[in-house]
Amino acid sequence: MALEGTDGVRVPGPGAAVEERRAGIYYGYWLIGAAFVAQFVSVGSQNYAIGAFLGPMTRDLGWTRSEFTLSRTLAQFVMAFTGFFIGTQVDRHGGRRLMFAGTAVLSTSMFLLSFTQTLWQWVILNGLVLTAGAAMMGNLVVNVTLSKWFVEQRGRAVGLASMGVSFAGVALTPVMTEVVDEWGWRAAWRVMAVSAAVLVLPVALAMRRAPEDHGLFPDGKSAAQIAAGGGLRASADFASSLTRHDALRTWAFYLLVVAFGMFGVTIGVMLLQTIPFMTDAGYSRGTAALMITVASIPALVSKPFWGYLIDKTDPKRLASISAALTGVAMLVITASVGANADRMVYFGFFLLGCGWGGMIPLQEVIWATYFGRRYLGAVRSAGLPFPLFLGAGAPLLASMYFDRVGNYDGAFYTIAGMNMASAVLVLFIRKPRRKHAPSTP
Repeated sequence: MALEGTDGVRVPGPGAAVEERRAGIYYGYWLIGAAFVAQFVSVGSQNYAIGAFLGPMTRDLGWTRSEFTLSRTLAQFVMAFTGFFIGTQVDRHGGRRLMFAGTAVLSTSMFLLSFTQTLWQWVILNGLVLTAGAAMMGNLVVNVTLSKWFVEQRGRAVGLASMGVSFAGVALTPVMTEVVDEWGWRAAWRVMAVSAAVLVLPVALAMRRAPEDHGLFPDGKSAAQIAAGGGLRASADFASSLTRHDALRTWAFYLLVVAFGMFGVTIGVMLLQTIPFMTDAGYSRGTAALMITVASIPALVSKPFWGYLIDKTDPKRLASISAALTGVAMLVITASVGANADRMVYFGFFLLGCGWGGMIPLQEVIWATYFGRRYLGAVRSAGLPFPLFLGAGAPLLASMYFDRVGNYDGAFYTIAGMNMASAVLVLFIRKPRRKHAPSTP
């Protein structure tokens, strides 16, 4: 049983221990698995699979790479706009309804993409409709949810769940490249549409807003452990939470937005441009797709280790290391692909994956640690526009650079520099402190 708190948040009531024993395994662990699947589908359909379609669709439909990329540029603006509302909804009602709606929108849009004939159809369906569906079932929804269910084990929980993102690179990129090459890009969109619905609908059923709604405590603590003072960290995290209004009045909010915006720009560019970048240098499409897998495997495997370290040490320093690894990897990849130095190409993508492995868990944990879990959805959604706008411009600018210069080198070196700047900036960001009673979210 749970009691209604003064702010509309439920707190465990007298029946908490009974419900907890009945549950057996802490329900938060099931949510980790649900978040894994949701991120595999949402991020995979937007980013990891898209590179397999670029060459065939542009050749068949007579588009330039910049025109193809335009949809993903629009997508970032859509993510920023929809995310602003999604975060608040997750805080208040949880993610179940959002995920049901998102699955329907995402699957429908991918099925309709198989009938694309004109550029405007591509831009609307892929950039607007597909992205809105993915946003309603993706990172913001599941990671905010996990941050409410876990505090002491937040790094490990988010790290394990975000393995779904990297697994999309391991499995989805090569599989969809093969499907496109064998059956054509139209059939490939239909395969993805059906697969998304089959995978995510059961996941949506599993979503729950917060442990207190169900007579449970964060991190799976028992009522006896809480009574003995075992939940002090979770209580402090909740009590020190900043509303969106208060967060927007801190320097930490804006510095994190800039730092993580520069850090995250690499993913959008590389997932879209790796295949054309390498085929331009003489590599086969299969080898180019394999590089996404080479990056995704260390990103996948390293996430639990990043999560463990996050819970044990200062996440700011880890974020700096992760961003620096990503920047160095971009330098190595750009130079080695141009020189056809195969071993260094493999090493560069492996290093890139190691840097990517820390990106999602570090960001989510730092945001939750700095601003608390109570209003986290609203705070995170307010921080989305700048990094998403930056992410929107980067792939398009990289494509425009290619269309004008004939290679990606200058664009990739610039992105490497942005990651290095992020590595330095994040070290100087201090956790804000609440100085007064919280204002309206």
